[in-house]
Amino acid sequence: MPTHTVTDAPWFGENSGIDLGQLPADAPPTLFRRLFSFIALLWRIFRGPLLLGIGAIAGFLIPYSIVLDQQVRERFDALTWQIPSRVLARPLDLAPGRPMNAETLLLELEASRYQADGSSRTPGTFSRKGDQFAISRRAFLGLDGRHPAQHISLELRGGRIQRLRDGESGEALLHAELDPARIATLYGLQQEERRIVQLEQLPALLVMGLQAVEDRDFKHHHGIDVVAILRAAWANITAGRVVQGGSTLTQQLVKNLFLDRGQSFVRKINEALISLLIEYRYDKRRILEAYVNEIFLGQQGGQAVHGFAAASEFYFGRDVAALGNADIALLVGMVQGPSLYDPRRSPQRAMERRNLVLQQFHETGLIDAKALATAQARPLGISARGALPRNRYPAFLELVRQQLRRDFEDREVDASGLSIHTTLAPSAQLQAEAALSNALASLGKRDAGVESAVVVTAVPGGEVQALIGGRNADAQGFNRALDARRPIGSLVKPFVYLVALAQPQRYSLASRIDDAPVDLPQRDGTRWVPKNDDGDVHGEVLLIDALKNSWNLATVQLGLRLGVDKVRGLLQSFALGRDINPNPSLLLGAVELSPFDVAQLYQYFAADGHAVPLRAVRGVIDGEGRTLSRYGVEPGTGDYVAASRLVTWGMQQVVESGTARSIGAAGLGNLHAAGKTGTSDTQRDSWFAGFSGNQLGVVWVGRDDNQPTGLYGSTGALKVWIDLFKRLPAEPLIQPDDGIEFVWIDPESGRRTDAVCAEARELPFVAGYAPTERHGCALDRIREWLGGGKD
Repeated sequence: MPTHTVTDAPWFGENSGIDLGQLPADAPPTLFRRLFSFIALLWRIFRGPLLLGIGAIAGFLIPYSIVLDQQVRERFDALTWQIPSRVLARPLDLAPGRPMNAETLLLELEASRYQADGSSRTPGTFSRKGDQFAISRRAFLGLDGRHPAQHISLELRGGRIQRLRDGESGEALLHAELDPARIATLYGLQQEERRIVQLEQLPALLVMGLQAVEDRDFKHHHGIDVVAILRAAWANITAGRVVQGGSTLTQQLVKNLFLDRGQSFVRKINEALISLLIEYRYDKRRILEAYVNEIFLGQQGGQAVHGFAAASEFYFGRDVAALGNADIALLVGMVQGPSLYDPRRSPQRAMERRNLVLQQFHETGLIDAKALATAQARPLGISARGALPRNRYPAFLELVRQQLRRDFEDREVDASGLSIHTTLAPSAQLQAEAALSNALASLGKRDAGVESAVVVTAVPGGEVQALIGGRNADAQGFNRALDARRPIGSLVKPFVYLVALAQPQRYSLASRIDDAPVDLPQRDGTRWVPKNDDGDVHGEVLLIDALKNSWNLATVQLGLRLGVDKVRGLLQSFALGRDINPNPSLLLGAVELSPFDVAQLYQYFAADGHAVPLRAVRGVIDGEGRTLSRYGVEPGTGDYVAASRLVTWGMQQVVESGTARSIGAAGLGNLHAAGKTGTSDTQRDSWFAGFSGNQLGVVWVGRDDNQPTGLYGSTGALKVWIDLFKRLPAEPLIQPDDGIEFVWIDPESGRRTDAVCAEARELPFVAGYAPTERHGCALDRIREWLGGGKD
């Protein structure tokens, strides 16, 4: 068909800048001339304002873009995030013969967020068949370096680990560790959960699948993609719902880093400009790496989850490198709406979104049909609770902060990306909480208004395994374990006897002391007249009996003979930072200490006569995996080891037949535990401190208003201790016998005798200081020969 070229109108000259192209030959000439005349008229009228507007826009955009570019470079070049510091429990140490029961192991696995799945093939899972456990351990970074993922098989028997093997090879293992539970997170001003990774640390399917679903032309566009916008619009219209987004990954990154959540036209222009500038300035790798660490993927309370690595821990409880196809698809699908597709709140919607993403993976050739079918058939596999543990152990965390302040300021700890490795044993903490709740509930009416605190440490190392600051263990506020200073009562007595037994040339457990009345003047003009709890006076008694039965008068008489200053000096040598009462009432526990202070004192006996500082921090690792600090233990020189062993043996008699004999009645006699009850005046404070071969427990029970509780050490705190040690996988206490010799003595004369003699008792002595003179008992032998010996 012939055409006409319109060139005869004078306003369409070669300088007009307008080319109307070819027109149909049958177009009405008059109509077109009028139309073109009108357009030309408009052009002549508005040409000036239009060019002026274009110039104004260019004049604004060019300097605005220059300023914006400067801001973008400053922000992107110095792109850093506040990385929360993670507080970790101690790794669970496994070895054949180590005390362990199924309940404790399950508590540890739960604390570390292991999931029972029947196969235990995926890191972070386990399976159980009776007392046999198969555990797929995650890879983790410890103070001693990196530990690879490992399959571990173990069998429990008789309260111990019977067998420990490599789950793959079947080879026997001498030792293995489970990755430590994350017990708290220390955030800065930005409450953001994040773990920085490089692209190489992510599964290839995640990196490629993210682009396939969110931005297929990511490698080729320059920040904005008009084709993608049109394609997404068509896909959404066809599906009847949002199945694709039109924004590029660069635009999404810009929204997270630079812009608010508004929807204004100006914001859209800024988004496009910044996206273009970022693409101009930085390579695709840098942009993608920033994206995978910044993208928002969930929320727990006040903490926002950013980045795929943190989201993997949050939703699946394992490292992002260990994710399967279905897991990756779920995370990629959540980019479109973390709240909308939250698998915990909307599992069905999340499942549909995941399966749709898997289909897109298949359509783009990232997975084959078999992998698609397998992944779509899988359940969501989400951990039951979030991976951001609320700081459940406030009393223990306060101790951690106190000990960290020796080397770090608070601002250096919070949001610094540190891994703070602590000594907390999650199972011991949870068992202590359960024991405390159960025992206090059993007190009946005496439970009203009663508070408590518990400290559990490892023997002999002094690692704090559990710390409870009140009967509501989760409550913030007053930490009774660290800050409640209360009279310790008879808990001081072993230290009085230690001062005596450290002089073996003068005192032994067979020494006789006078349990006689005491009446001393005090500075205020009153008289101090202590009494025994049973109200009796027992006369001359053996030192061991005075300790075992906690007789006040005998202890005071001994302490006065030794000198109160010596007892006070011994307590001061532990550097507790407390004022130690210089008066004779100190001998009966008139000194105010916290449960943690008491644990520090009794750790001396539990550590076989060595002063071992209690510690809650094992070490600190920075975000690059470098160890910044390690907190070892330097025990004391052990100047009075033999004397300490004698006191410990005496405290074992307290448990066997003295004021703590209910331990044996509760079925814990096999522990051969050592301990001491304590009660302050008018039963305001109930105490017990006792230890087995591997753990020390200190319990205080009392009231914050300092009113009487009606409880003795044996009827209050000891109940908590018994309940706790029934749960713990404890070792029997077996004392070393070097430096000690056992001798049969006659209690009346203190001389050596024979085991068959009437009233003969076998007692330990510091080697070289046992009595040498003998007390014969021929009559006893004759009686025994005639069958008339003591029944």
